[in-house]
Amino acid sequence: MTKRAASIYVVDDDCSAREAIVGAAESAGFQAFGFASASEFLAYRRPEVRGCLILDLQMPDLDGLALQRRLNTANDTLPVIFVSGHADVVKSVAAIKAGAADFLTKPFQLDALFTAIDGALGDERQPLSVECGRAEAPEMVIPGIVGSSAALRAALRHIRTVAPTDTTVLIQGETGTGKECVARALHELSGRGEAPFVTVNCAAIPAALLESELMGHEKGAFTGAVSQRAGRFELAHNGTIFLDEIGELPLDLQPKLLRILQQREFERLGGGRTVRANARVIAATNRDLKKMVGERTFREDLYYRLSVFPILVPPLRERVEDIPLLTRHFVSELAARLGKPIEGPSLQSLERLLRYAWPGNIRELQNVLERAAIVADGARMEVPPLVADAERPIASQEQPPRSVALAEVSREHILRILDETNWVVAGPGGAAAKLEMKRSTLNFRMKKLGIVRREPDSL
Repeated sequence: MTKRAASIYVVDDDCSAREAIVGAAESAGFQAFGFASASEFLAYRRPEVRGCLILDLQMPDLDGLALQRRLNTANDTLPVIFVSGHADVVKSVAAIKAGAADFLTKPFQLDALFTAIDGALGDERQPLSVECGRAEAPEMVIPGIVGSSAALRAALRHIRTVAPTDTTVLIQGETGTGKECVARALHELSGRGEAPFVTVNCAAIPAALLESELMGHEKGAFTGAVSQRAGRFELAHNGTIFLDEIGELPLDLQPKLLRILQQREFERLGGGRTVRANARVIAATNRDLKKMVGERTFREDLYYRLSVFPILVPPLRERVEDIPLLTRHFVSELAARLGKPIEGPSLQSLERLLRYAWPGNIRELQNVLERAAIVADGARMEVPPLVADAERPIASQEQPPRSVALAEVSREHILRILDETNWVVAGPGGAAAKLEMKRSTLNFRMKKLGIVRREPDSL
């Protein structure tokens, strides 16, 4: 095994975690040293070799942030990687402000640890995904769907698996989670991608007109039917029909939809000729169809026909680490549409976005960002306290741990300070002083995050 010219210092009061990290680092060729407390580490005289400190955020005598501040005060440039058993947004941002090189949430994979160490030491390694430090697989990138959280990646794998087939898919998820985006992805990744994609919102069409809308009608079928009209299933021939809000389909229409799913045929309203339509069916709902089956408001046989391959779209509160990515995506679109030089929200605003529970999911996030973009008068948007903050539960430190896209938060914060200082890094009024870190630490962070000053456009 090749020895590496770097030392790894692990400060963690959890003996098993500390020994595991030390053992893994030694197995990778590093010199590794473990310390049970911050005071024990401070009493140790480190050798004059490059190194990296892996620091637990919460410890009884002196916590990780306090130790980091002491190192900064002493002008110690040892890069710090924070580890914690809790994904705490406030402390995560504080760690970034203190100049942390990275932040890992326990349990983490060894590949994530070594990638963070290599990054802190300035070594090159394959780019990370947000979720666990592993490189994002190219096949996971699906147009129209933004994010890399574990919850979303599970849905993306299902999309990739079932898209090439003609299997009926039931997409389940709360309102505003992006179910139609998933349906479009399934269509575009299938062999029917060049054929029509027809959408029907079962909740938006009056029950009396829904049968005609789906299956069409013959001339004279009802008052006002002055000519023959093809239904949505015919229009979707050889393509895909997306039945949104399928839970709102009236009971008397459910047997007719079941027949189409089973036999791919139907009759137009007022007609006797059987029409065949080769359309793949994708349905979506925000309701519990299984519960509706038990309540006899949804047919059991139709439920099982629709849910051959269910896909669950996670709510935004379960994919918080995707919020910075979604924010950047929406801000880019808004800047182009509004003709404004908006780059993103302020750090305080991003914290607010990360802490909110988003009962309206992605649609609510998009609306909040649009309002902020409209009133923005500079590069940074300010998101005011959300109207529902006092009425709806927000994510708190006592809730289950949630990963945070710290690199995104750090990048936004550093860019804002650089803009404020006109990209002056050194000196009493420079960005390094404002960020309360050494110039070398700031340069390291900028290099790691790919922050390069944009040249002004040529005239």
